[in-house]
Amino acid sequence: MGVRKIAIRRIGNTRDRLGECPVWNGACGHLYWADCRAGIVRRLCVTSGSRDDFEVPAPLGSFALSDDGRAILALKDGFAVYDFTDRSMHALAPLGIDHPDVRINDGIADAAGGFVCGTMHVGRAGGDPPLGGLYRVTGDGTVTELDAGIGVANGPCFSPDGRFFYLADSAARIIWRYCRDDGGNLSDRAPFIDLADVGSAPDGATIDSEGFLWSALVHRAAIARFAPDGTLDRLIDVPPKHPTSLAFGDPKLDTLYLTSLSDSGRLLDGDESAGGLYAIEGLGVAGLAGHRVTLP
Repeated sequence: MGVRKIAIRRIGNTRDRLGECPVWNGACGHLYWADCRAGIVRRLCVTSGSRDDFEVPAPLGSFALSDDGRAILALKDGFAVYDFTDRSMHALAPLGIDHPDVRINDGIADAAGGFVCGTMHVGRAGGDPPLGGLYRVTGDGTVTELDAGIGVANGPCFSPDGRFFYLADSAARIIWRYCRDDGGNLSDRAPFIDLADVGSAPDGATIDSEGFLWSALVHRAAIARFAPDGTLDRLIDVPPKHPTSLAFGDPKLDTLYLTSLSDSGRLLDGDESAGGLYAIEGLGVAGLAGHRVTLP
């Protein structure tokens, strides 16, 4: 695709307190995303504009879809299975967090049907070590710790060939890169992108079909595209002051969906653009089909 003129438009009139976790479901042309503070998962038919809202326990960290109309929810201190058909929910597995300032945050489905999810350590004093971690949960409720020592886990995503896993630590303003083997094991964590000079912490992220990483710059009213070697490729200003996460839609198109916040509990924006959902078109590159979790 050649690069065309970029157009950014707001979709609908939702005003999320903490919009996060956009997920495209190509089987039905639906975009899902969450207002994590309100405890709402939203589902939008992008062709008709019709929307359904599903109430879940707050705060919600993230979620991942299965192929049968269900999802894994990352709740404050454990995981649950949610059925969008009858709006039922049942507990899947506790994480066993015993610290009042640590809770589950962003996550993503992996190629093997698991859910990789990180935690965040909020209210941490400057000299205290970060107690956040990275975990993988499977449909049978097995939870495996993958890493520790993370401040605020955000933007998990995989390289197109699955050889690398990326994770932003918003507190450290660093995006890490891990090596990933065929069994899904992670190793060799190393700094991939240092955002100290970009003027923002990294938030949600996604990978495009060319293997470039897109990151929402939550403090800069912008999104950034980074090359596979970690260099900054593009910087695009966006309407909301605090963009939070992003995901591509139909892989045949170049539409990127962007969420934002109006009141995250730490960041506040009273502008009309705050908390909206946006579509960014004309980027000249598309995304990849996402993975799905496997549930019994």
